[in-house]
Amino acid sequence: MPPAPREDGEEAAALLRAWRERALLTQEQLAELAGLNERTVRRLEAGELRRPRSTSMRLIAEALELSEQERAALIRATTGAPGKPGLGRVRPQQLPADVAMFIGRTRELAVLDDVDGAATVVITAIDGMAGVGKTALAVRAAHQLAPRFPDGDLFIDLHGHTRDVAPADPADTLARMLGALGVPGESVPRDLDDRAALFRTVLAGRKMLIVLDNAADEAQVWPLLPGAGESLVLVTSRRRLVGLDGARTVSVDVLPLPDAVALFVRTAGADRVAGVPGEALAEVVRRCGLLPLAIRLAAARLKAHPSWQVDHLLARLEEQRRRLSELHAGQRSVTAALELSYRELPGDVRWAYRLLGLDAGTDITADAAAALLDTPVTRVGRLLDQLQEVHLLQEPVPGRYRFHDLVRAHAAATAEAEEPADDRREALTRLLDHYCRAATAAMDHLYPYHADLRPSLPTAAASDTAPAPGTVSMPDAGAWLDAELANLLALAQQAARHGLHRHVRHLSDTLHRGLRTRARFADAEHLHTGALEACRAAGDRVGEMEALIGLGDIGRLRTRYDQATEDITRALDIARAVGHRVGELRALNGLGMLCASRGHYEPAIGYCARALEIAGAIGHRSGELDALIGSGNVHRLMGQHEQGAANLAGALGIARSIGNRTSESAALIGLGHINLVRGAYGSATDYLTQALTLTRRTGHRLSEINCLTGLGHLYRVRGRYEQARDCYQQALDLAREFGNRNWQFEAVHAMGRLEHDGGQADRALDHHRRALDLATELGQPSDQARAHDGIARAHGTLGRPDLARRHWSAALAILTSLGTDRTEESGVDVGSIRARLDGMAAGGEIADG
Repeated sequence: MPPAPREDGEEAAALLRAWRERALLTQEQLAELAGLNERTVRRLEAGELRRPRSTSMRLIAEALELSEQERAALIRATTGAPGKPGLGRVRPQQLPADVAMFIGRTRELAVLDDVDGAATVVITAIDGMAGVGKTALAVRAAHQLAPRFPDGDLFIDLHGHTRDVAPADPADTLARMLGALGVPGESVPRDLDDRAALFRTVLAGRKMLIVLDNAADEAQVWPLLPGAGESLVLVTSRRRLVGLDGARTVSVDVLPLPDAVALFVRTAGADRVAGVPGEALAEVVRRCGLLPLAIRLAAARLKAHPSWQVDHLLARLEEQRRRLSELHAGQRSVTAALELSYRELPGDVRWAYRLLGLDAGTDITADAAAALLDTPVTRVGRLLDQLQEVHLLQEPVPGRYRFHDLVRAHAAATAEAEEPADDRREALTRLLDHYCRAATAAMDHLYPYHADLRPSLPTAAASDTAPAPGTVSMPDAGAWLDAELANLLALAQQAARHGLHRHVRHLSDTLHRGLRTRARFADAEHLHTGALEACRAAGDRVGEMEALIGLGDIGRLRTRYDQATEDITRALDIARAVGHRVGELRALNGLGMLCASRGHYEPAIGYCARALEIAGAIGHRSGELDALIGSGNVHRLMGQHEQGAANLAGALGIARSIGNRTSESAALIGLGHINLVRGAYGSATDYLTQALTLTRRTGHRLSEINCLTGLGHLYRVRGRYEQARDCYQQALDLAREFGNRNWQFEAVHAMGRLEHDGGQADRALDHHRRALDLATELGQPSDQARAHDGIARAHGTLGRPDLARRHWSAALAILTSLGTDRTEESGVDVGSIRARLDGMAAGGEIADG
């Protein structure tokens, strides 16, 4: 029996020791089987690694041949940052509520249930016409299957056929899914392929249930599929997804007549149809096209009218069907039932139904509905309940209401036909005001140190007389943003279509930080592009400038440097033309970061210096902080350590004074690297250790990799090779876990330097070759030059001067083409490389500096 659980890393350590001893293995033997360093196993069993890498734990579990239950226990015992679960411990449970009125589908459920014994990922594609019950079937099957998938479940609406909502972008869908699995937003890779690779990595070895609802086509689904393991994926679509190779297909037809009648009876109530001839009931469901949605709607109407007989219902259905002769059979059946349900509602409920149809969001809360309807929340609750009772509205998650896609389309069309244009516009404006207020409150809570970079509320939204149902509970701001993000993005697009540019502009600039942090880059790009177009159409130059700055920032993160430079340069021109000092400051900082990313250090310094001047003149603290960090790091990379340290120290003071923990860790890391190069190893250790503690406490995993790499360099130059190797390995494991190839390059390249210093030039060569491949894939020429230098040094040590000369010449050519004389790595600069080449030409030995 494993020992009783203990706190922190001790529980995992105790479990590991017990299972290793059960397997009759020494620590050395376990390390060899798992492909790990013996020191790593020793530290794990000693409880010294409070946050062991999930990759290492998976390798150990495989080596020990642990059962599923034992693996789960080991994962639970693996601790993360205080108050935050480790990546391996997150168990999402996203399935919506099961459908209460579910009848039949025995054959389909049997097919979906046949997953026992499958050793690989099982994909089942469910197709069928609108209203036939695909989602209800998938949800019912998922609830029945969920106990077999102990690692949790994901449910994603892909909006393949939702009115006024664009199909979900696979890259952004992956960001959402990775977030649900515990991957911090800043650790989500930039590109679709990298995100898909990380998703497959995170799911490897897990047994999860994934429902992808309402898919448009195969291209939308492919990146969202696990690559290995024993997970199950259920996909629903109106199209038959024949292109999903290896997927089982389940085509859902209309209900068989007996099941259709049973659904009608259950929904209407057995007492309500007692004594009604079977043929009459059969005729009712036939006129509903045997479609579950239409049957539930019709039965709800009968239940709501105690005086009606089934004959009354038949007559009304037929009347509606004749009016809809231009529609095809399935749509005619559903729309007839919708029309009947709608026409029989009380007047205020019909009005609420129409206005709710104006909302382009995926779902709505009572607070948001109160703003849309300009009605107290207490009354709204009654209206929503009445719409639920007649099956026009669903509540798949407590407190969040949504239309079926067909009902949404009907409500929107009815609003357009029956509501005056001015009333529709006023209702939409009220809803947007609500979301602008709520988004501002949420972002002020989540990112208070960026409040001076966000716009003020639109006039109506900020009005003292405006209703305030959108007040966000501050402790729940993060959960609110996650739940409402899809609605905010859809409403921003809707506002752009209706010319409500103030709201588009506000949402674009307000949500930028949240989208950036959550790695929702494609969503941010769509949002800023919509704001740019809307502001240009309205002649709003400041709004145009803000949208361009947002686009430039996202473009830089996606390594689209040319377009990003063009966008921010245009923003700078506008800011100067209209005298917008904050905009000028933001644009200058953006251009400084872009130049630094491309290795253009002199212009980067110029931009940062000008930004600092403006920030000081107008008292803009967060702008000053960004400029100091940017300038400090560029001076550091240029070897101007005194100036770099001064700027970073100033940034550290500001970051601590305004509570910006992200910038605080960035300043500490920069100071650590400067002191490392200066040889002030004690100070370097202090800065980097502080930064590592801070990044782990706040969950900033990319900064954690940066800290680990810096500490590895520190240990390497001090000759403490084992500690250096451990830091580099932790950094590499994290970078692979998050699919971040840039930090994979840094770790692999650093390991090459370490092997070379340890006298293992052949191993160093292998590492540097891999580093060169990564730098080439990333399109980062400065890093390619660093890798060429590493390869050249290894060849030189191995007595291959011709190959060494070839790679140093390649490094020199890259730096010359970039117009720079150095890289961020000490010793890899034009002067040093030329000295080595000159020494070789003179017949001297290759310097091993």
